[in-house]
Amino acid sequence: MNRLSVVPFLVACLGVASFTLMDAEMKDLSLAIGVYNAMLWRMHAGVLIGGAIFFGMRSRWPSLAVIKLHMLRSAVATCVALAFFWGIVRVPLAEGIAITFVAPLIALYLAAIWLGEEVGRSAVLASVLGIAGVAVIVAGKFQLGYSREAVVGLGSLFGSAVLYAGNLVLQRKLAQVATPIEVGFFQNVFSLPLLALASPWLGVVPSVEEVPAIVRVAAISLLSVVLLSWAYARAEAQVLLPVEYTAFIWAAILGWIWWGESITVWTLAGTVLIVTGCVLANYRRRPREEHVEASSV
Repeated sequence: MNRLSVVPFLVACLGVASFTLMDAEMKDLSLAIGVYNAMLWRMHAGVLIGGAIFFGMRSRWPSLAVIKLHMLRSAVATCVALAFFWGIVRVPLAEGIAITFVAPLIALYLAAIWLGEEVGRSAVLASVLGIAGVAVIVAGKFQLGYSREAVVGLGSLFGSAVLYAGNLVLQRKLAQVATPIEVGFFQNVFSLPLLALASPWLGVVPSVEEVPAIVRVAAISLLSVVLLSWAYARAEAQVLLPVEYTAFIWAAILGWIWWGESITVWTLAGTVLIVTGCVLANYRRRPREEHVEASSV
């Protein structure tokens, strides 16, 4: 790592840490008011906070083509978030984060289908390692006699990772035409009405005590977008790749502090396989990659 990459690397570390904190806050909020209502009210807060920044900065209004791309990505991101948060209320936070590490591997194949990118031998091997890692984590659930609900939670997290892989490809396209603040703001704008469709049946007005947590998760989410986007615009993706996996460390610490969650050998072994696959896939790519703007779930 050269001297010019140190600051972006540290900023990216802070961005990943804040994302993981947001996940922990959302898990806590979901346990209190349910996954749906946690998502619904987080989006309300996100529209207000993101809108204040977007319009306060006098940002340009996107074209119709870009708005359509925002709408598509928001729909995918909404499904990703619902599946992810539904899963992490049923399994330890660190396990949930570990499962999502397979998303970049799946994205390789989606990029080949949608963007015509080549999938090499190393990518195939990386995918095998990633899937093996997921299998090890799931096997650990059965070996240790976890409940059926926990295993179903892992299935939901894997489904979230598959959808998130598609989100990564859409994110790559959006990064070329939209600023980080625009992406964060319009994701909330278009996700909110999708979630609101079910509000007559599932929506519950939160208590006053829960409002600070709702505002925090919305603000932390937006902060994470800005930090990671700033970092990825100033350093190569291959330099920042290891930062993504520090999320497992933060998740393990926060899960232990908040809910007394422990990490099993199965989870550690599976995570090592998944991360090895991701590093291998990245190491074999071109020396310089196109920078990709990062954005939240």
